[in-house]
Order: sequence, then C-alpha cells, then structure tokens
Amino acid sequence: MSFLEHFLAGDIPAADFHHAHHVRAGYELLREHDFLDAATAYCGALKEMTARVGKPEIFHQTMTLAFLALIAERMERASAQDFQTFAAANPDLMDKRVLARWYGPDKLKTPLARRGFVLPDPAF
Repeated sequence: MSFLEHFLAGDIPAADFHHAHHVRAGYELLREHDFLDAATAYCGALKEMTARVGKPEIFHQTMTLAFLALIAERMERASAQDFQTFAAANPDLMDKRVLARWYGPDKLKTPLARRGFVLPDPAF
C-alpha cells in the first residue's frame, strides 16, 4: 500500500503522523484529485484520525484547508515529480507556523476557526 492509501485507510497512528506527513498527504491527494475532492478526503481522514485517539476537538478546519490551499497553489506554480522534490522546493511548508503570514495568532485559536473555515486577516 502507498502512503496515501495508508493515510486514507486510517492505518497511520496519530502519534506517528507529524506535520510533514500532513503536507505529504495533501500533496499526494492533490496529485490525484481536484481541490474539492482532495479537501473532502483530507478532512475526512484527519477527522477519523483525531476521533480514533479520542480527541476529535483537535481537528482544525481552517488550518487544514489553508494548508491544502497553499500546497495546491505551490503545485500549480511549479511541478514536482515527487513529494521529496516538492518539499525541497518549498521548505517553508514544512514549518506549521507558515500560516502566520496570513493569519494572526488569535484568529486561529478561535473555536470558529477550528470547526469552520475563516478567511485570512486583511492586514496580512
């Protein structure tokens, strides 16, 4: 099974699923699906993962969709043959704080941002 198949099947333990894995899952989903289908699958798999460990409240809708949109934009700007090439060309995506370019820290801490999608701050 591929990494993506393991991710979608829920075979990757949450404790072993780090930020780089989030980026990789998004990248691989976007290679196979359009944005809306990728977003649905990505959010669904992450919600299942957080529910499996008894912490569904840690799923963050805004961060998930904002990262996926950023990955999609980078993929459109420059093609990469594989995830390693993509990651090397986009090292800032490996830092989960990259969204601070568009979102103030307080906005991402809100319950609204966690359960639904909120737009970036206009000042950014």
